[in-house]
Order: sequence, then structure tokens, then C-alpha cells
Amino acid sequence: MSKSGNQNQLRIIGGKWRGRKLSFAEGRGLRPTPDRVRETLFNWLAPVMAGARCLDLFTGSGALGLESLSRGATEVIMVDNNPEVISQLKENLNLLDSPCAQLLQTDGVNWIQTQNPEPFDIVFLDPPYADKVLAECIATLEEKAWLKKQAWIYVELPAKEDLPVLPNNWQWHRNKEAGQVSYHLAHRQVN
Repeated sequence: MSKSGNQNQLRIIGGKWRGRKLSFAEGRGLRPTPDRVRETLFNWLAPVMAGARCLDLFTGSGALGLESLSRGATEVIMVDNNPEVISQLKENLNLLDSPCAQLLQTDGVNWIQTQNPEPFDIVFLDPPYADKVLAECIATLEEKAWLKKQAWIYVELPAKEDLPVLPNNWQWHRNKEAGQVSYHLAHRQVN
């Protein structure tokens, strides 16, 4: 991630758009997942990314959703309530000529609580740190059947914050810290 003048930019780390730099909108609490963290996360997800259906619930810069598309996800739904964020993501998707993403301008928590679920293989949960909605999102994803039997859930939060409690059929698979960020991958398993 870099900032040149007033222009915020992120770089796609791998896949078909590797090295592409894209602009992202400014917004409250918007902090793209750092390159180093994304590299590690997508190495963890490499065995399951091709053909995956993904949800980037608090998409912000779009770094996680765009990286997923670059690395072979067949569908990514990107949700954010900021109109400038959605407008910039629409421009980025047009530049990349990617028809595999759906952009939704709405509140992420409300969306998973009120929509009819279509289960996902991978969900990215990286809300603005001040919102304190991770536990609620995790419970809703499980209770409302938003996840496939063998789903993967990425959680990013401040390093000093305690991890949210997981449903009984989820377990932490990988955990790391980078600076003031802790990032975690949970695995949902249902027989």
C-alpha cells in the first residue's frame, strides 16, 4: 500500500493482475490490509482459492476481494456502506475488465442479517476497528447458513484485542501478527 499525494494506491500481490496498482477511496477507518499480510493470507488460502465464492463484507479498499479475483476466485461479493468506496471499486473493476465481482453499497452487518444466504467458500472480515462487530458477524454467518460446510473465514483486528469466540464447528487454523495488526484464519468444518 502506498500514498502518493492525495492518491491512495494498493498493489495486487499475485495472480493474473500481479503488480497492478489501483486507487482506493479515502474513508473512515479505511486501512487496506498490508501487502505482507495479504501475501501470507493468500499463501494460506492458495489450495482453496481457485473456483471459490468469496464475500468481502467490509471491503473498503477492495484489496482482499480484488486479490481473490486475481488469484482465481470465480465470484466475489464486495460490501461497503461508503458510496465513494463503491464508486472507486466500480472504476477498478472496469479497468481490470472483471465481471466476477458484485458490489453492494449497504451496511455489512445488516446485509448478512436480512438477506437470503447463498453459502460462501471464503469470507473476509476486516471491519473498521472502531465498529466492534466481529463477534456479531461470526455468529450471524454461522446461524444464518452463509457458509459452505468447509468454509474459511479471515479475521483482522488490532493486535492488542482479544480474538472473538468461535462457534463450536469452527477452529483457528492460522494466526499471525504484523505490527499493530493481528490476522487469523478460521476453518469451519461440518460433516
